[in-house]
Amino acid sequence: MSLIRQICLLLFATLWLALLGSVSVNVESSRAYLQAQLSTKNGQTAAAIASFLSWQPGDPQAIAKVLAAQIDAGSYRRLRFIAADGEVAFERDAAANPRHAPSWFVDWVRLEAPPGVARVTDGQRDLGRVEVHGQAAFLYDELWLASQRSTLALALVGALAAIFAALGVLRLRAPIDAAVEQARALERGEYVTLSEPRTPELRRLTRAMNSMVERLKQVFEAQSVQVETLRRQANCDNLTGLANRSHFLGQLGVAMQREDGAAYAGLVLLRVIDLAEVNRTLGHTSADQMLLAIAHVLQTYTQSGHGCLVGRLNGSDFALGLPVGGMSQETAQAIAAALRAALPAFGPNIGVAFSAVEISREMSMAALLNAADMALARAEASGGFAVEAQGQVPAVAAGLGEAAWRQHIQAALAAGRLELGDVPVLATGNRVVHVECPLRLQLEPDGPYEVAARWLPLAIRGRLTSLIDTTAVTSALREIGLDGRARCISVAPASLADIEFVPRLRAALLQSPRAATQLWIAVGEGAAIDRFARVRELARQLRSNGVKLGLEHAGNRLSQIDRLLDAGLDFVKLDSSVTMGLAANSSRAAFIAGVISMLHSVSIEVYAEGVDDQADAIALHELGVDGFAGAGVGVAAEALEV
Repeated sequence: MSLIRQICLLLFATLWLALLGSVSVNVESSRAYLQAQLSTKNGQTAAAIASFLSWQPGDPQAIAKVLAAQIDAGSYRRLRFIAADGEVAFERDAAANPRHAPSWFVDWVRLEAPPGVARVTDGQRDLGRVEVHGQAAFLYDELWLASQRSTLALALVGALAAIFAALGVLRLRAPIDAAVEQARALERGEYVTLSEPRTPELRRLTRAMNSMVERLKQVFEAQSVQVETLRRQANCDNLTGLANRSHFLGQLGVAMQREDGAAYAGLVLLRVIDLAEVNRTLGHTSADQMLLAIAHVLQTYTQSGHGCLVGRLNGSDFALGLPVGGMSQETAQAIAAALRAALPAFGPNIGVAFSAVEISREMSMAALLNAADMALARAEASGGFAVEAQGQVPAVAAGLGEAAWRQHIQAALAAGRLELGDVPVLATGNRVVHVECPLRLQLEPDGPYEVAARWLPLAIRGRLTSLIDTTAVTSALREIGLDGRARCISVAPASLADIEFVPRLRAALLQSPRAATQLWIAVGEGAAIDRFARVRELARQLRSNGVKLGLEHAGNRLSQIDRLLDAGLDFVKLDSSVTMGLAANSSRAAFIAGVISMLHSVSIEVYAEGVDDQADAIALHELGVDGFAGAGVGVAAEALEV
């Protein structure tokens, strides 16, 4: 039983006992008073009758007539005359029942006043004595009515006292409920502080809770800083801060294989020609400054273009991954022009060679790097700031214009030519947490179902993502209603920019409230950085419907999410580029351990995407990951058997 309920019951019992006690005391005091009054009246009446009889002849018959007249005219329960010889000369009862008082009340109060007794004489001799028992029926009625009035008054006072007590309890309950909600917010990973109440005891409780929340928040922030440090040590080049070779290639490989990745992309490699000679000529300090300048130029692309990847592959080689095709040569030439203007400031004879390669999803990583290295070798042989291009975007990719693509996508949605993927997310014991459902569209009536890489870039340009994501959610809710399996839908960041998206989403959820509790929604890590307010509002809206919201393809920029504690997330899916090879990389393992610990501290579940190496899966399981998602989940299944 809750403390508030115990307090309410205690107050109720106290008021009830006080009411009963007050009524009992009032009735008893009234009874004692009436009993004393009746006793006095009995004595006075007996004296008056004895005085009257003294003036009568001493004939017993005359006395009997007088007494009979008295009992007929007065309110007596009993009159009795006892002669001087001890015989009862006259006795008459005139019992009456109360008109209002119930029998149980009469039995309870029972007025027991002694009879009034007076001696009767004729002046010379003792004639006997008269005994008077007064009538108490009307006294019972008066006592009953008075008890009712006093009980009603006391009940009214008790009701007012109960109201004031209830208000007092509510006043006490408000800060207690707030403290409970504060504790629940901690369970959800939200750090909420409360204003201090006036009650000293509750003020101390609230102050202690606020202090604990602030300390936990500081611990989380310190942990976040530590995780970012571990990330840089594991995934970044020490000098430039760019992604190191293994991490860059991991990011690029994941982007090429993901269903929602680009169908065609680009890669730009650049190499400082004869870096060893530059070091000898300029010295290590100036050479490092020159390398930092190159990194700065490349980083401008990641800041201006969403989805660009940049890394330092080794001492002299840098790489820039482009999220769209057909732009690699133009981008390489623009970078070459920028560096041709900036690098001479560090010294003469500094040259950079460039290769620009167009990427398709069918290319293997080995084939891509081989083509890029061959083009880079040709550019290096040309010297200066030469650019060599390799490959081109297939004509079929550019054959349809934007309007045609928009028509194809809208027609597919209108005709219901879509299907949801079925990729299970496994937790410990191979339990299926939910099913990931990447959306595929049949752009042509008799054509294949195309993955998002084929049509998503054009859907973004055509501002169709909001409609597409709403349709995907509606389809997932329908399938949940059929088989009861939890499903996860990925929402494009562009959909969050549409002010009509959340209302449409809420309407779909309200139509299927039971299925909504089995729905998971994932947004990209970048959305939580670029549109934090929208993500937080989405979390607030979805939570009331029982929907879980989280991040996917995460891990590279978690520390950049402003107020991660306030985002209202339920889960995070770590991108395979941050977990790849951690079994053999202690720095990366330390980073992932820090990420998992940080997210678990705010009650966020952590899943690893695309783990296709058994050793990595076992290592992740030992680090405390909650499950595995995406491609390669079958490989990870054995690691979850415990």
